[in-house]
Amino acid sequence: MKISVVGSINMDQTVTAERIPLKGETLSGGNLTYIPGGKGANQAVAMARLGADVEMFGCVGKDEHGTKLIENLTNAGVKTGHIRRIPGVPTGLALITVGENDNTIIVVAGANDQVDRSYVDSVKEELLRSDFVVLQHEIPADTIEYVIELCSQNGIKVVLNPGPARPVKPEILSKVTYLTPNEHEAKILFGADTDTEELLKKYPEKLVITLGSKGVAAGLQDGSIFRVPVRPAKVADTTGAGDTLNGAFCVKLAEGADIREALHFANTAASLSTEKFGAQTGMPTREEVEKALGGKN
Repeated sequence: MKISVVGSINMDQTVTAERIPLKGETLSGGNLTYIPGGKGANQAVAMARLGADVEMFGCVGKDEHGTKLIENLTNAGVKTGHIRRIPGVPTGLALITVGENDNTIIVVAGANDQVDRSYVDSVKEELLRSDFVVLQHEIPADTIEYVIELCSQNGIKVVLNPGPARPVKPEILSKVTYLTPNEHEAKILFGADTDTEELLKKYPEKLVITLGSKGVAAGLQDGSIFRVPVRPAKVADTTGAGDTLNGAFCVKLAEGADIREALHFANTAASLSTEKFGAQTGMPTREEVEKALGGKN
């Protein structure tokens, strides 16, 4: 089963601090590191580390960051032959502050804004060989809609991780196979007054909502709510945990698992990812996840 990711490729500039600074406050930083990131690339790496056949589609600049990011994806086992390099446009950058087992992130899109309809048309033939296509919100909204329509017309399953949060047209959401927001993103999509449990029941085995310290939940076809609590972890850095969960979820779905098995597997992978520093560098291997699950998957 081939999984394709159409999304962002960033270099993460990460600084550690004793805590997240308040508005107008200056703190002394600790280590400053440059770590490969971007929600799209993160999810592709998470899937590759878990043994999936995955290809990354996106854009980087013709700069040092772009070169390093493509090399990193290739080394992780992700196919990169259709990533476009854009002259005169910088590679995307994420500015991340890590403190008190949490983080804040500012994303500078750069070349990610060049992932447009013309780019999708240029890779359409390869994209249509996919069994699953995975999307996030760090590329233009018009492109996401275009890819979802394309996949819908060709019977390809779509997983949309709608972060960062922004509204999506209902007719577009109806064509998504799996939707994986966190609680905040779900309220942006469906309205601030919506009840999480009612939403899950309304979209059974389609809507998966991550609940932070409460784990992850989805509605089932019998009207019940399936919840997976957070696995205890010695947290070092939460950056990339959501991307790991999404990647692992997609891998199990592509292997034919039902939504309950997929969420157990994904929740464990996400927990393991928080025990190491960095988004991609903390992502677990298949062996590590299976060991944590007791060899059940």
